[in-house]
Amino acid sequence: MQFKKVMVTGGAGFVGAHLALLLKQAFPDISVWACDNLKRRGSELNLPRLVRGGVGFLHGDIRCPEDVASWPAFDLLVDCSAEPSVQAGLDGSPLPVIQNNLAGTVNCLEAARRHQAALLFISTSRVYPIGPVNALPFTEQSERFVWTAGTTCVGWSPRGLAEDFPLAGARSLYGATKLAAELLLQEYAFSYGLPVLINRCGLLTGPWQMGKVDQGVVALWVARHHFGSQLKYTGFGGQGKQVRDLLHVHDFFDLLLRQLEQLSAWDGRAYNVGGGPEISVSLRELTRLCQDATGQQIQIASDSSTSPVDVRIYLTDSSRVQRDFHWQPRRTPADIVADIASWIREHEAVVRPILCSPKPTNYRRPVVRDRENNDNPG
Repeated sequence: MQFKKVMVTGGAGFVGAHLALLLKQAFPDISVWACDNLKRRGSELNLPRLVRGGVGFLHGDIRCPEDVASWPAFDLLVDCSAEPSVQAGLDGSPLPVIQNNLAGTVNCLEAARRHQAALLFISTSRVYPIGPVNALPFTEQSERFVWTAGTTCVGWSPRGLAEDFPLAGARSLYGATKLAAELLLQEYAFSYGLPVLINRCGLLTGPWQMGKVDQGVVALWVARHHFGSQLKYTGFGGQGKQVRDLLHVHDFFDLLLRQLEQLSAWDGRAYNVGGGPEISVSLRELTRLCQDATGQQIQIASDSSTSPVDVRIYLTDSSRVQRDFHWQPRRTPADIVADIASWIREHEAVVRPILCSPKPTNYRRPVVRDRENNDNPG
């Protein structure tokens, strides 16, 4: 790899810590720094991991230009910092999400410009507008909603959304700030010749994700089963049939390795990155996987009310990134859930205060399943 000094923002978060550690493991001779403000609860648990892995830690905030100016010289910036909740700003001021996801990115861009460094930006599938996505044709099956063919739409097929799906429409403050940041990244690539690559990721997940209801739902779902805590199917009838595709963070790193070897693609282009239909689950299907992985069954409440920023189905059409980088995600939903469950068992005492509901349910019993006749979810 041609890069020797790598800065990872959001470096104590779920994605950032993984990428920093995996980069240092893959390339022991390079310098890797992780910068984080440690705002998100649980990020502090990654600090010992970073130290053990030989990653330098910088306590700082990308919203503060003075913090960013104090960074050592670097030739690659991996920007994983974000306010990641699609609900951000709905119940109060939009300024925190705007300052973090847009103003913070501007500070990162300026740092990259000063150092003439390449910039890899972790964006999101939520740049696509909510209304048009929810207007796509679908049917309701016993376990999930399913997109159906029959309607012609640019950038869409039942396999998922591609990069040319129309962007007109509202997408949430979170999605809007990430899309605005993408536009600035492309302008910096054009105006200053910075190598820039954008990955619009679907639902990234795996061990060490401190899941919440509005972000990190797979890890949250596994943890609540493990600890016998409360869960709720919310929105679209409250039956848990909404669908997302998943991507294990290690599969994402495998793509990153390939992208680092093909700098001709770093011209500001954006790629959709996700598991696609083959690596997708509804919440109902995720529940079964969690029961299998933990041996526990819990009662799940229902709330039919739907958030204005929620989408019924999101599947990623990753055809372009798979073709350009000869990459394919390998880990199935069952693999992902099993990996998270194993991590929680190993670190139960540490993660319980963060991932466990403060009021556990009394109903918690082993699940007995007929493996031979079980419908295999996902």
